[in-house]
Amino acid sequence: MKADGSIDKYKARLVIKGYKQKEGLDYFDTYSPVTRINSIRMILAIAALRNLEVHQMDVKTAFLNGDLDEEIYMEQPEGFVAPGKERKVCKLVKSLYGLKQTPKQWHEKFDNAMISKGFKINECDKCVYIKETENGYIILCLYVDDILIVGSDDSMIKSTKNMLNSRFNMKDMGPADMILGIKIMKTSDGLILSQSHYIDKILEKFTKNDSGISKTPIDNNLHLSKNRGEGISQLEY
Repeated sequence: MKADGSIDKYKARLVIKGYKQKEGLDYFDTYSPVTRINSIRMILAIAALRNLEVHQMDVKTAFLNGDLDEEIYMEQPEGFVAPGKERKVCKLVKSLYGLKQTPKQWHEKFDNAMISKGFKINECDKCVYIKETENGYIILCLYVDDILIVGSDDSMIKSTKNMLNSRFNMKDMGPADMILGIKIMKTSDGLILSQSHYIDKILEKFTKNDSGISKTPIDNNLHLSKNRGEGISQLEY
């Protein structure tokens, strides 16, 4: 899906019947953190303040990278049954879409890859990774399969991309353009963050797409009456 909600391209995925898994047998932990929107805003603010480069990468089929700790079997997928082996089942050696532990296994795999290359995990946000060298520093932010790379040195950004490409199947998006529905535009004196496409979508939903532009949210001449109701305790309610 594109940021405006339209279809970018169609994909086909083999999805396992995760709803048949039994807790304590087929899986144990399922939790996987994602970076907070406040972390993304702060990183972009640092990039704007220090005039850093902001690049973006996408991990293709991210959930297929995880290694399984449990022993899991699945029936042969319909249409892909091996001739003469119809009664046999498949033993999984990697994660598949649909497994309850897949997000956790993917995050652990990414964590290990970053730590092995000298990155440190931020204590406040487990999806933010930082690496400092004599030439500068790199801040990397992961949201499931979307990666923001912020750096003070172009060569460090390039080497980080090469490292990620050597570990995973990546798509280099170049300078960051869109993250979590927020459009990023670089100017000579900073960054502009915009969600105008979201506003257009809301206006279209409520058939208000012919509305004019206004600098104020309400009528300038509107007189509001003072609330004379009985006061309440904000702490209590």
